[in-house]
Amino acid sequence: MRIAEQNPHLYQRDVENIVNAILEEITRALARGDRVELRGFGAFSVKQRNARVGRNPRTGETVDVASKRIPVFKTGKEMRLRLNGGAASAKKAAVRVSA
Repeated sequence: MRIAEQNPHLYQRDVENIVNAILEEITRALARGDRVELRGFGAFSVKQRNARVGRNPRTGETVDVASKRIPVFKTGKEMRLRLNGGAASAKKAAVRVSA
């Protein structure tokens, strides 16, 4: 992991545990229906897809597709600027979970 390489005082195992804990908390928050914002990076949220009638592409047969929740990610302003050559320096991201 690059984080461990850039921070030699941290053990790679500890960095992996921290990253996994953050990802797990994001997943839990989304499962509760919360929105998770990583300032300057973007926001994760959950969108409800309604039930619909689909079609099997091989047979052409109609199939009922159940409603489901899907994760959605929207990039933040700073991320878009950096990807398009705008912001030269990175700001530290703050994490906020909102219901």
